Amino acid sequence: MNTEPKSRYRQYLEIVTGSLEDKKRYRQYKARVKQLPENYRTAVEALERYLMHFGPGGESISMYEDLADLFEQSVADGTPIRDIFGEDPVEFVEAFLRNYPEGQWISRERNRFTSAVARAAGEDTGREDRTV
Repeated sequence: MNTEPKSRYRQYLEIVTGSLEDKKRYRQYKARVKQLPENYRTAVEALERYLMHFGPGGESISMYEDLADLFEQSVADGTPIRDIFGEDPVEFVEAFLRNYPEGQWISRERNRFTSAVARAAGEDTGREDRTV
């Protein structure tokens, strides 16, 4: 990891476009997925679509890297796709997502909602977030 301070231009650019390091890591992840056998790649791409709607999106590149690790290891071990996902793929992805709660929009919204109800009830939540 580069420890050199970022230039003002790069700081501005990353505010507008997002972290350049994360973009590089995401491209590396996509290249890894592209190397998977077709049926595993199809499963990963379906999982990605689901994660784009319900997961942390691009906020947790480590989640995608872990996903690539899981499928690369499954290919190496000869693990069938159904053995990876089990009988209920949604249950699998929900369990997978629970490992990455910090970026989930739904988790943030649940916390915001709970805090707003507590404030409305006159309870001190200790939070400064006053958005509803």
